[in-house]
Amino acid sequence: MAKPTNLVIVESPSKAKTIGKYLGPDYVVKASMGHLRDLPKSKMGVDLERDFTPEYIPVRGKEELIKELRTAANQAQTVYLATDPDREGEAISWHLKELLGLPDEKAHRVTFNEITQRVVRESIQHPRDIDYDLVDAQQARRILDRIVGYQLSPLLWKKVRRGLSAGRVQSVATRMVVDRENEIRAFQPKEYWTLDVTLNRRDKPGSFVARYYGEEKKRELENEEMTQAVIDDVTGKPFTVSNVKKGEKKRTAAPPFTTSTLQQEASRKLNMTPKRTMMIAQQLYEGVDVEGEGTLGLITYMRTDSLRLSEEAMAAAADFIRHRYGDSYYYGQFHEYKTKAGAQDAHEAIRPTHVELDPERVRSSLTGDQYRLYKLIWSRFLASQMANAVYDTVAIDTQCAGHTFRSTHQSLRFPGFIAVYEEGRDEEAEALGSPLPDLQTGELTDPSKYDKQQHFTQPPPRFTEATLVKAMEEKGVGRPSTYAATISTIEDREYVVKEDKHLAPTALGEVVTGLMVERFQDIIDVEFTANMESRLDAVEEGKQNWKDLLADFYRDFEKELKDAETALDGVRLKVPEEETDEVCELCGRKMVIKMGRFGKFLACPGFPECKNAKPLVERMPGRCPKCGSGILKRKSKRGYAYYACEQGAECGFMTWDVPTAEDCPECGQTLFKKSGRGRMKPFCINEKCSRFLPEDQRGYYKKKTDTQAADASQDAGEKPASKKSASGKTAAAKKTGAKTAAAKKPAAKKAAVKTAKTGTNTKKRTNT
Repeated sequence: MAKPTNLVIVESPSKAKTIGKYLGPDYVVKASMGHLRDLPKSKMGVDLERDFTPEYIPVRGKEELIKELRTAANQAQTVYLATDPDREGEAISWHLKELLGLPDEKAHRVTFNEITQRVVRESIQHPRDIDYDLVDAQQARRILDRIVGYQLSPLLWKKVRRGLSAGRVQSVATRMVVDRENEIRAFQPKEYWTLDVTLNRRDKPGSFVARYYGEEKKRELENEEMTQAVIDDVTGKPFTVSNVKKGEKKRTAAPPFTTSTLQQEASRKLNMTPKRTMMIAQQLYEGVDVEGEGTLGLITYMRTDSLRLSEEAMAAAADFIRHRYGDSYYYGQFHEYKTKAGAQDAHEAIRPTHVELDPERVRSSLTGDQYRLYKLIWSRFLASQMANAVYDTVAIDTQCAGHTFRSTHQSLRFPGFIAVYEEGRDEEAEALGSPLPDLQTGELTDPSKYDKQQHFTQPPPRFTEATLVKAMEEKGVGRPSTYAATISTIEDREYVVKEDKHLAPTALGEVVTGLMVERFQDIIDVEFTANMESRLDAVEEGKQNWKDLLADFYRDFEKELKDAETALDGVRLKVPEEETDEVCELCGRKMVIKMGRFGKFLACPGFPECKNAKPLVERMPGRCPKCGSGILKRKSKRGYAYYACEQGAECGFMTWDVPTAEDCPECGQTLFKKSGRGRMKPFCINEKCSRFLPEDQRGYYKKKTDTQAADASQDAGEKPASKKSASGKTAAAKKTGAKTAAAKKPAAKKAAVKTAKTGTNTKKRTNT
């Protein structure tokens, strides 16, 4: 058999597997596993004095992979660089071309908006050259972030705390969370009242509720005195129906997903973080094995801000809707949505590649998260091509003593797209109102009940991950490929924390943001950051030189950096300590949370007089099923979370299952749920209870025993004994080698034990 004459390089093995099945024996498909060349981690890697020339080096640990790809490239007649269709993917292809020494005539760039057999084969037949404008835009962003990170972070180390980092986009995202918190603190609630009156028809059955609207114009009741004055005016008097307005209201389906709206909706409906949403979407894009269909990419490229759909996709949706739901449910024509100004529009909106593969048809081939996300994408796309939902509306005004009261109601006449999908909301949906009797203008009604309620205006809510993504998109901070990574970074750096799904700034985040606002106004400014994104887009379009952009930025940044170092000479900013309800048993002070080398811990604020410190434990809801005491969350030596009774060894209860705030309706004991992601039904662990769920039915992965593994291997025609690894060593040889290595390093073992003991010492600590 002849050797393949064409090499296709993609980023990931799953993508390689899918594409490999679509191409014939003349193609070999290999994965680069992401970037193979990048700026060095140990230094800046950018020559600031010589036109911002970057120093790229092979990524450490990928030497063997580079050698393998270089050999395959030398043997191939043509090399297709098939990395993702965005700036990052274009840059990876360029780095591969440079690293593998590929001449222009041998290297061809191909992109896939969707990984289907038709698109893959068409793209291979129509390759192009590398787009160096895209490459330059990626280089400019990478170098901007490197300059900010490597020059600003050391300042934070010296002036705030070691280990901190600053980033061009992450700092702005943190500021948005801090600014929202300051808005909430500064908010002054305003009092207002509502007045509802229950009205009864005369000589006819039926009553309804009307709410105070105003006089000739709408008026707000600002206090109880105003409200009572209205009640006094209308008490004992009939209410006359002054206007009955019946109408029709149509609701149009939401457009198909962009990266931003997908992350928002997955957060609202699936409780997925943006980071997890993009990871699952990547899997659906790259391809999964679908029973009866082979390996398929189920969705189009998931990093996009475009609402554009191909005519082929809209035609397929139209056929599917007519066949499954009927002609009346189709929109009637291709439903095209206008992409917002400033969007790159390089790719289609996120949609299924084959609309006929409905979620239930592929469910058995997907993981739980893959199924839920695919169903969300499929439903949203199909709904976008369906008919409007139609509501019947009625509004009734009643008048008494010059005051107008209004009642409204709407009922669904035709569901249209709602039969498939309805968009989630961050705020409460508008109330539909109660059904209203068939009233006629001039009809008299009598009041039977007055209900006055005091209210106060509410501050703006804290951001959730979904609403922060929405705000970043609206303000032009970041791009579709950066939203998830930015939010994940500011959470990992502990600049913000998630409290009941809402993001709140930490004391550290507020201190760092305050320093940035005072000394680096451009870096932390939302408008400046949005403008920088626009300039990067201009580089991508070939309208802006990338090195000129860097020079313009660095000129002002360098000055701000020098001014900050001068102004903060000898200054160290203190991060306020978070006080807890835990009382120091040695001196009686309330203990505070501090950050050490091994994470957070509880410490006495009286240091150095009092050196008491102890591990920080999280108290969980529920009660211990053995003794009724509280339950604490702890970590095992390997870092896994488990849950144990606060009485410790005296009780002995521990479990991997997560305690909930719910009690069993049968026995009254605390219900537990399986650990891990997703929504899980609580269960009872009381063996005497009728609702008891045995461990083997709680949904955990059950590891095969050695005997079962051996039987499975023999069924597959394999030899279970002495199975070799990729390096050629047997498992037994590896085990022996590990023991030998461990025996050679007794000092390292003792040092590890000593470190572990030091980390849990409750009497001594360093002043952190």
